[in-house]
Amino acid sequence: MDSPDTDWADVRLHVVTGKGGTGKTTVAAALALALAAGGRKVLLVEVEGRQGIAQVFDLPPLPYEERKIAVAPSGGDVYALAIDPEEAMLEYMEMFYGMRRAGRALTKMGIVDFATTVAPGFRDVLVTGKTSEAVRRRGRNGRRIYDAVVMDAPPTGRITRFLNVTQEVAGLAKVGPIKNHSDLVSGVVKSPETAVHFVTLLEEMPVQETLDGISELRAAGLPAGGVFVNMVRESQLPQAALDAAVKGRFDPDELALGLKAAGVADGAQAAELAKALGDEVVEHAHRTELERAERETLAGAGLTGYELPLLADGVDLAGLYELAESMRTQGAA
Repeated sequence: MDSPDTDWADVRLHVVTGKGGTGKTTVAAALALALAAGGRKVLLVEVEGRQGIAQVFDLPPLPYEERKIAVAPSGGDVYALAIDPEEAMLEYMEMFYGMRRAGRALTKMGIVDFATTVAPGFRDVLVTGKTSEAVRRRGRNGRRIYDAVVMDAPPTGRITRFLNVTQEVAGLAKVGPIKNHSDLVSGVVKSPETAVHFVTLLEEMPVQETLDGISELRAAGLPAGGVFVNMVRESQLPQAALDAAVKGRFDPDELALGLKAAGVADGAQAAELAKALGDEVVEHAHRTELERAERETLAGAGLTGYELPLLADGVDLAGLYELAESMRTQGAA
């Protein structure tokens, strides 16, 4: 079906990266749901072998096969694939050399592990190659099998090297199937059909790592997408109260009087409660001010930004659908 009117309507490969602890896998899963909404078919790919997708969707460990794991809002299907480098190696050997049986023998000898350890770039070619094949794959009717593919990619600090497959295999092969395969993968990754999205929090370290990652990506000629700010907490206080707290103008005595007038507390109890609440207000105000500064810093990167709410009940299947709806509302999918 036709692409919806979104910020990434022409993108078929969505690569999701982020610093550890920012909720990268959760955002990738929610994005897959959002992209599949309305009757589309989306593949969610995991490349790190952590079974993070299975955990987020509360499923048993996923095998090395594409299988349906969720139904998106208003119809649409999300499929998942947990890529196993060893199995990808066997597919590769069968595809280019017709040596799947020999490949299994090599696996038993530990040569596959040796090859991917000595030449980690080769491992990256295998997993990105499997993903790019899913992006290109067409059915008998000539149409793409998947409307979009979402990759839960390695962390920000490794993403550019992971995606820059042509350079990574330059020392492995100058010609032949490996070189041709890496060129084909690179053609997909560096095309307008790909966007690399960053997941961050409104905290100094994740924001700085995001900015560094964006710079490295651009320097390598790879396509930067959007920035998903995860776990955003809405302020429960009006701006005037926050400004007063930041500037040290918050008066706990006035709050104590208010507590007394409301009949919530009286005397020393009101003063004690007012002080505790006052400390929380000041802390909240300073955190809000820091988050505002980090928003401005992220805006300087020039990428489209999306803010995802902090889920009060934690990340479960209902929470994933809530995040997916937030993405759709903001035009990310």
